[in-house]
Amino acid sequence: MFSFCSNLKPSGPCMEGKRRIVALWLPHWPIERLGRDLERQARPLRVPEKPRVLARPGPGGMRITARNRLAQAAGIHPGQLVSDATALCPGLELHAADSEGDRKGLDRLASWCGRYTPWTTADPDGIGEEPDGILLDITGCDHLFGGEMALIAELRRRLQGFGLTARAAVSSTTGAAWALARFGERPLLVLPAGEEADALRSLPVAALRLDDAAVNGLIRLGLKKAGDLYGKPRAPITARFGPGVARRLDEALGFEPEPISPDLPHVPYRASLAFSEGLTRSAHIEEALKRIAADLCEVLERERQGARRLELQLFRVDGEVTRMQAGTGIASHDASHLSRLFREKLAQIGDDFDTGFGIEAITLACLAVDPLRPEQETLDNERTRAQDLEQFVDRLSNRLGAGRVMRLEPRASHIPERAVAAVPALRGITPAMRGWTAHAKEHMASVLGGSLPRPLRLLSSPEPVDVIAEVPEGPPRVFRWRRIAHQIARAEGPERIAPEWWREGKHRTRDYYRVEDVEGRRFWLYRDGLYHRDNEGPRWYLHGVFE
Repeated sequence: MFSFCSNLKPSGPCMEGKRRIVALWLPHWPIERLGRDLERQARPLRVPEKPRVLARPGPGGMRITARNRLAQAAGIHPGQLVSDATALCPGLELHAADSEGDRKGLDRLASWCGRYTPWTTADPDGIGEEPDGILLDITGCDHLFGGEMALIAELRRRLQGFGLTARAAVSSTTGAAWALARFGERPLLVLPAGEEADALRSLPVAALRLDDAAVNGLIRLGLKKAGDLYGKPRAPITARFGPGVARRLDEALGFEPEPISPDLPHVPYRASLAFSEGLTRSAHIEEALKRIAADLCEVLERERQGARRLELQLFRVDGEVTRMQAGTGIASHDASHLSRLFREKLAQIGDDFDTGFGIEAITLACLAVDPLRPEQETLDNERTRAQDLEQFVDRLSNRLGAGRVMRLEPRASHIPERAVAAVPALRGITPAMRGWTAHAKEHMASVLGGSLPRPLRLLSSPEPVDVIAEVPEGPPRVFRWRRIAHQIARAEGPERIAPEWWREGKHRTRDYYRVEDVEGRRFWLYRDGLYHRDNEGPRWYLHGVFE
C-alpha cells in the first residue's frame, strides 16, 4: 500500500520541468468494448467466443466497421458489405455500431486512468472517425510507479486484463507520443526528451495527425515521411494545405505548446491511497476512508484551509470508477467529520453498492476550500455547541439532499417577506449568521432591524383581516381572522415601511402594529396604504404570529 498527498493546481502539472505525456492507443476499442459489455451482462456465465462484427449503414448497404480476431481470420475486413461477410462466415454474430457508447466508455476508461494521474482525457484524435485513445500527463507522477516504463507497462497489463489491446508511448510532446503509440515499432516506448525529431523522421506523414486529404496530397508531392517536411519552405505547403500541416509538425516537435485540458473541476488539494489487493468489505473501505481523510486534513490544517466541497473516487479492479460528493456549511478540516459524511453515503447505498472485484485505489479531493479563521474558546462551550450543530446540518444535508435542508439568510430589504431568503444550508454561513446558537431569535431580530421586534414566524403570504379602529389611521381595536374575532388589549406601533421605489409593480406604504388580544395571543398586523395618499382605501393584513 502507498499513499501520497499533494497540492495540485488546475493550471498545469504538479511539478516543474519538462512535461511528459503518455499516449495510449486502443486499436480494437469498439469491438473489444462490446465484448466486455457482453461478458458483464452474462456474468457469472462465460460468453463463448465466436466471429463478431460491428456494422453501420454505408454506401450500398450495411458495412463492417470493426471485427474481432476470429472474424478477421475468416477473411472479414472493415468496409466490407455485411452480405459478403455473412457469405464468408455463416455463423457471424452481427451488432450495430454504437459511436455514442464507444465515446462514453472511453471517457469512463480515461476517468479510471486517473489513478495514475489526475490529468487524463480521451484522445480527440483517432485513426478513422472514432476516438480510440487516451492521453495522460504524468509529469512528476512516474516515480510513484517505479518510473515511466514501469508505469506504462503496468497500465498496459491492467488493460489487457480488461480484455483490451493497448499500445503506449511516452514523450515530451503529445504529438510525438501519439505518433509513436500508433506507428512505432514497439508496443511500449519511452522517448527521452529532445529526441522527438529523430524519432518522427522515419514515420509516415499520417503520424502527424493530419486528415486524409492532407495526407494524400503530401504523398502525391513525394512527401511520404514526416522527416520529408523538415526544412521545407512552409509558405507553399500552407498555401496548398492550410496551416494545419505546419501546426501539427510544430506541436509534435515541441515548438508549439499543446496542453492537455481534461474537463475537471478546480482541485486545490487531493489525497490518494492504493492497495495491493482489492477491498471488497465495507468495513475495510471505511477504514481506508478514515486514513485518507486524515492525510488530507493534515495538509489542510498545515495550510490553514478548510474543505467546503469534496469528491470521493473509488477505483474498481475492473476499470469502473464510483464517484460521491459531499459538502459542508462552513470550512472544516475535521477528518472524523469529513469521513463520516461519506460513510453515511455508503451506508445509504447498502447492498446496492457494487465493489465489483474490489476497490484497488481511492482518491479524496477538495473541490472547494475556504481559509480557516482563528476562533476564541469560550468558557460556556458555546463554540463547541455551534460546531456540533453545523456538523449535524452537514450530515442531514448530505443524507437528504443539499436542496432539502434550508436556512434563512438575511437580505438588504426592509420589506419583511424580502428581508430573508431560504437558501441551501451547505451554501455557507455568512458572517452575520455565524454563531447561530440558543440566541437565534434575538440574533435574527437584530439582523432584520426595524424599530419594533418582529416575529420569527411569518405566514407564507399575508392574509386579509377585517379591522375596527377608533380613528382611521389609528391602531386596531378588534380584528377578525379566519372567522374568529380578537379583542385587542394592547397595541404598539406603527412602524412605517415605504415600498422600494426601484421595484416594478404596484406597492403601497405599510404601517405595522404589534398587538395582543385579551387572551394573551400576539399578532403582527399591517395596514396596506394611506388614507390621504392612495385612491383605493387601505386594507388590513395579518403577516405574522409571535410565539
